[in-house]
Amino acid sequence: MRRISTIALIALSVLLLAGCADKKRSDDLTATLSAYAATLRWGDFGSAVQFIDPKILQAHPLSDLDMARYRQVRVTEYDDGAGPVPIDEFDVRQTARISLVNIHTQSERSVIDHQTWHYDQKNKHWWLTSGLPDITRE
Repeated sequence: MRRISTIALIALSVLLLAGCADKKRSDDLTATLSAYAATLRWGDFGSAVQFIDPKILQAHPLSDLDMARYRQVRVTEYDDGAGPVPIDEFDVRQTARISLVNIHTQSERSVIDHQTWHYDQKNKHWWLTSGLPDITRE
């Protein structure tokens, strides 16, 4: 009987620790998505680059032309709708509608940004794996 209660106590401890890890990961995701949204709302695409997974950024660096395009627009709205949707334990997907005004022509348009985020277990950090929004599409 004592052995069964010891095993039950160990199992409960493991479940509680896993729950704490999941809560921490979820809280980190919320904080990361909020910081990213705030960065884009201010139109600070240069700082938004810091949210991209370094491996993705190294494989697909942003060109000067890409950054020049981001400097040509002002963000007027960032709507992340229903928020993130889990893909699996360490990946989420989020869709955001971003309204932009071209600073030269004053024309407004919106783009849909399909974001994917991955949790790096080793560094305990959420990374954007889909890159910055494609503002060249209508």
